[in-house]
Amino acid sequence: MSEVFRVALAQLNPTVGALNGNVDQIKQTVLSLKDREVDFIVFPELFLSGYPVQDLVSKKSFVQDCMEHLRELASWNDGYSSIGVGCPWMIEEKVYNCFFVLSEGEIRATIQKHHLPNTEVFDEIRQFTSGPISGPYRIGDVRVGTPICEDAWYEDVCETLEESGAEILIVPNGSPYERNKLDKRFNRMVARVIETGLPLVYINMVGGQDDQVFDGGSFILNRGGRLAGQLPLFDEIIEIVEFQKTHEGWEAQTGELALIPDEDEQDYRAIVEGVRNYIQKSGFSKVVLGLSGGIDSALVAALAVDAIGAENTRCVMLPSPFTSTESNSDALELAGNLNCRIEEIQIEPIMGQVLNSLEPIFAGRPRDLTEENIQSRIRGLLLMALSNKFGEILLTTGNKSEVAVGYSTIYGDMAGGYNPIKDLYKTKVNKLCQWRNENYRKWMRGSGGEVIPPQIISKPPTAELRENQKDTDSLPPYEVLDQILEMLIDMDQSVSEVVSKGFDLELVRRVEQLIYRSEYKRFQSAPGVRLTGRALWLDRRYPIVNQWRDSTDQV
Repeated sequence: MSEVFRVALAQLNPTVGALNGNVDQIKQTVLSLKDREVDFIVFPELFLSGYPVQDLVSKKSFVQDCMEHLRELASWNDGYSSIGVGCPWMIEEKVYNCFFVLSEGEIRATIQKHHLPNTEVFDEIRQFTSGPISGPYRIGDVRVGTPICEDAWYEDVCETLEESGAEILIVPNGSPYERNKLDKRFNRMVARVIETGLPLVYINMVGGQDDQVFDGGSFILNRGGRLAGQLPLFDEIIEIVEFQKTHEGWEAQTGELALIPDEDEQDYRAIVEGVRNYIQKSGFSKVVLGLSGGIDSALVAALAVDAIGAENTRCVMLPSPFTSTESNSDALELAGNLNCRIEEIQIEPIMGQVLNSLEPIFAGRPRDLTEENIQSRIRGLLLMALSNKFGEILLTTGNKSEVAVGYSTIYGDMAGGYNPIKDLYKTKVNKLCQWRNENYRKWMRGSGGEVIPPQIISKPPTAELRENQKDTDSLPPYEVLDQILEMLIDMDQSVSEVVSKGFDLELVRRVEQLIYRSEYKRFQSAPGVRLTGRALWLDRRYPIVNQWRDSTDQV
């Protein structure tokens, strides 16, 4: 019996539906390891198809295509290390989330996912059939058990594998980024290790898919929950883990322990990777955005440059008669710091033409929000024209605070293909701007130093759609608003619970009303990077027409 078992963890980035490309990644990884004496090369959950596949698996032709690619890969893998890879699979017209072991030109083992997640962004009960709990399989002399992602969050699958002879647990995952989720994963896996007495390998994918960003962070645990290896967050990496046979069973040799960055850096990196992958996987290479001189567009510009480079980022100033000279100069300074292209289009002539056309119909009515929204929609029209003409995806710049309460213009500043800061409250936008000015990392494609002018961060927020306008004319200060929004949205608390924390009852009621009334806007908004467990899309699915309001307001 061999006393050494070597496992390669392929923490890589697949693309949903890019079957040829994903298979090529697998083959290149196998070939790169052919002289490394690796016994088993493991890829994340559903790597061959990409993840999440959502309702693609309802198309029989897609699942059959996946199956054909897997069979071809199995046939190709003759004479190389064993491969562990996930792929949708159809059995008697039912589709399963499966993990396969490929060796000696054949499919040697098939494991079906048992626990199908149906919370937050996950809807696997809709997409897959739950399979039975599978037993362990052999790689050489080692009996390996594989709970697929969610299967390792519950006791039964891992305990059954241990009872049926598994010696090592290897868990393939498609687990997206969410603040503080790394600790949750780690704690759950430690529990499985302590319950079973078996070492465990947790392998997660990296890269962005629509609103979700997979953050990697794969790790290895020995008996007792001792950390034997930690792969970096967000980076593509292939790491070899060596297990040695001891009197107590298999034990992983201690390897590299990557440093885990703080929350602000994780958020910033997640957005950068989300923007980069969304653009590239959608077939784009460049972006365009409106640069107002405000903090939101400043952060989006910095994120875009860090994601795809200054040479691929076009910024456009669209001043109106209400735009201050300070805003114009701040936008120019920012673009200069980022070394990206900036252009200017005056919208006043277009405003005049639109208002003149509407004057006979609007006669006798005072100016109001209508005229303000016209400015925003003119900007959206012009930015979309640039997007269409030059093939550059338009990035929108509305933060979560604004999107939550509808302080945004549908078909105006909400127009575009992707919103990098959709899940960032305004106070968090400020924090990330400060973080970016104070930090530089090798994964950023922009320059270091103070790229966002301090006055952009410190000046009072304003949409500049009328004279001397400030956001506080319509909304409470963001320091107050964001706390209320976090309680109502992220924590699902009642009005009375929020009021019990010291907030004014009528203010909380007004914020709740704004949230519900703007649901139709969010339904039509661009996708954006998910950072929390309550992002304003799949995490929170509310009816557009909804007349219920929380009446439990007595503290």
